Amino acid sequence: MTAAVPATHCDALVIGSGAGGSAAALELAGAGREVLVLEEGPRVAPERIARASPAENLRLLYRQGGLVLIHGRPTIPFGEGRCVGGTTVVNGGLFWRPPDRLLDRWAAAGVDGYRAHHLAPQLADMERRLGVTDQPPGAGNRDSLLLARAADRLGWHWAPARRVVRGCAHANRCVTGCPTGAKQSMLVSYLPAAERLAAVVQPDTRVVRLEHDGARVTAVHAVRDGRRLRFLPRTVFLAAGPVGSALLLRRSGIGGRGPGRSIAFHVNLRTVARFREPVLAVEGTIFTAQLQEFADRGVLVMPGNLTPGSLAAALAAHPTGTVDRMLAQLDRVAVYTTQVRVRAAARLTAVPGLGAVLRHRLADEDVGLLRFAFRRTAELLLAAGAVELLPPAPVTLTGAGPAADFARRSRPETWDLLSVHAMASCPMGPPATGGVCDAGGRPYGFTNLRLCDASVLPGATGVSPQETVMGFAHLIAARYLEGPAVG
Repeated sequence: MTAAVPATHCDALVIGSGAGGSAAALELAGAGREVLVLEEGPRVAPERIARASPAENLRLLYRQGGLVLIHGRPTIPFGEGRCVGGTTVVNGGLFWRPPDRLLDRWAAAGVDGYRAHHLAPQLADMERRLGVTDQPPGAGNRDSLLLARAADRLGWHWAPARRVVRGCAHANRCVTGCPTGAKQSMLVSYLPAAERLAAVVQPDTRVVRLEHDGARVTAVHAVRDGRRLRFLPRTVFLAAGPVGSALLLRRSGIGGRGPGRSIAFHVNLRTVARFREPVLAVEGTIFTAQLQEFADRGVLVMPGNLTPGSLAAALAAHPTGTVDRMLAQLDRVAVYTTQVRVRAAARLTAVPGLGAVLRHRLADEDVGLLRFAFRRTAELLLAAGAVELLPPAPVTLTGAGPAADFARRSRPETWDLLSVHAMASCPMGPPATGGVCDAGGRPYGFTNLRLCDASVLPGATGVSPQETVMGFAHLIAARYLEGPAVG
């Protein structure tokens, strides 16, 4: 006879400890609710992050070492955190408010209740709690200073980076875990605050299925250290990430084919720029200036963390000799990231034994937008004084003519692209337009299950989504607390 799996009763069970899960956990714990947070990944203290190398932290803190693939033309690596604190541990700590016009557009599409005035109290409280600051270009960030000066010459709008940092030491390791604890990730901010209010965080615990009766989640099944676990929660807040949440709903038979049918994402293209004079980009933080001139078209340009490893990764499509030549001139090199909000969507397929398989297909307008994005990036970097540009394809460009010709003729389907922002895999919205959840984050038909991560957003944000995700999560949890006493 198989031994019965012991059951743990709990009030509010939060699945996932990233931006959304941590915001919900703190909101609930602050209201005196009993909160249990389950996190699939390990808990890695800042001291351990500091001792480890960037390569070691890449393997430790990211899902599959940062090698989740979105298959298509091209195949796009997707990076997300898998640790206590989630992707907030390995992002740049960027904290941009969702644009008012975006929230108004979502409201017009049937997701009202999340306009700027609804979110304003939550956003203000988050910014105060996390110490958001406009971090202007300065010492150690010459790559950002060059971008800002070039934008001024061209008459283009740029803005200082808006980040959640306290005492940034410019350690240049944002995307592999802040070694000083200056970046206010959920690991060092929200989760400790929730724990001081009696919330419990349980790492290394993977949720495999939500048992339900068609209207309520009755049990949550998980595994830890090879042991099966069973939780009996009063209510569940699902924040396992845009891929993880959709996959878990699919495995549990919730939402039909809706979860993961259409996942919005941003793509990043990287351009390596060589300058005549030293830039010393290895001495700066991720970036302190962002070009926003073309934000209405979904295009943003900013420097990226520069290390020998990140430079080699940015030049993955180039010959070995080119990589060696750039590494030899590291002090005169900077890597710039161009973020593009594409119309293409990824589609999740749940494959037994493999988990989630993601596929995409660039839309025709995406091809034109990517070409536009590179052309404007090249124009900006040449105005900044770059003497050589290496785009996300195995060519070397010198001067405006070759750069414009590359942008006109090259095929983005062959470029080396990546993504670190996915969202809207289980969006709020009317079912007739693809909505999986109602305005409370509940999958249609369910009363005690709420999604509160990037998966529930109605679409792509066009800006780094952390503040948007957290604002939605706070509001979802707050409205739950204001509601009826049952689930």
